[in-house]
Amino acid sequence: MSASAVFVLDLKGKVLICRNYKGDVDMSEIDHFFTLLMQQEEEGLVCPVMSHGNVHFLWIKHSNLYLVATTNKNSNASLVYAFLYKLVEVFTEYFKELEEESIQDNFVLCRMRVGPANVCVCLCACARVCVHACVCAGDKGKSVAMEDVKFHQCVRLSRFESDRTISFIPPDGESELMSYRINTHVKPLIWIESVIEKFSHSRVEIMVKAKGQFKKQSVANNVEIYVPVPSDADSPKFKTSTGHAKYVPEKNLVVWSIKSFPGGKEFLMRAHFSLPSVENHELEGRPPITVKFEIPYYTVSGIQVRYMKIIEKSGYQALPWVRYITQSGDYQLRTNS
Repeated sequence: MSASAVFVLDLKGKVLICRNYKGDVDMSEIDHFFTLLMQQEEEGLVCPVMSHGNVHFLWIKHSNLYLVATTNKNSNASLVYAFLYKLVEVFTEYFKELEEESIQDNFVLCRMRVGPANVCVCLCACARVCVHACVCAGDKGKSVAMEDVKFHQCVRLSRFESDRTISFIPPDGESELMSYRINTHVKPLIWIESVIEKFSHSRVEIMVKAKGQFKKQSVANNVEIYVPVPSDADSPKFKTSTGHAKYVPEKNLVVWSIKSFPGGKEFLMRAHFSLPSVENHELEGRPPITVKFEIPYYTVSGIQVRYMKIIEKSGYQALPWVRYITQSGDYQLRTNS
């Protein structure tokens, strides 16, 4: 490729990922890009090619990101831009939406490096590699019985049957490699208790307590608790010990959002609503409370990847990376009166 290096920056000019292809341009030159861009925007003359000394910046903007290629040669600009737009296309295929958050969350395509740049990503997603991953069914010697195990068609089943090694050539894009079911009883990771109090046929107060029933060293992210309320409720008032609550009248719900929920912690939310008539609500029933969350670096089943080995014969550097995450799925709890 004509470019010496490629960078992905956020809207403040901070380097999120980068790849140095030729080594003939100092990587610190990218620090001048954002300054040049701000100067041109102030002057009202933004150019797709900018220069600092003998270093040229060819760039595009996508969502909340800048993709920038650097070169000190008289490079083929159309080829460089074709590469940048193709890079957006490839990343979008993998991440669904290419933005700052998706770059930070998808380290499976990245390799970490200590230095000025936070992450150095393998920017060529076209290489075909053979991956061997050994699955350890259980934590600290405890066995886990897996049922209804299903593999993607790329998996070589003979290896798994013989030594529990999953050997495969990854298909393009995102795919589900393996699914399974366990019958082990698992207590709810976020337990919900609710109390509904009715007063004088004119108002309802709802108290919801949420408790993290997982390891204290783990943290649930982006927790959302959906609490059903009567269809004619109005004049909402909320009080929360953490996070924030909002009323969604078109869905007859209160949504309690908690960005970070450590294991072992308890939090409270109180909601007060005015009602025309409490008696009518006995006919509506009591829909369940729904909870959504994700816990990174945590597995409920205890299934672990013991090691990962990548075999790549074309000279492309690929490094293994394993990331665990538990998501809530269909998670409902009954309300109490």
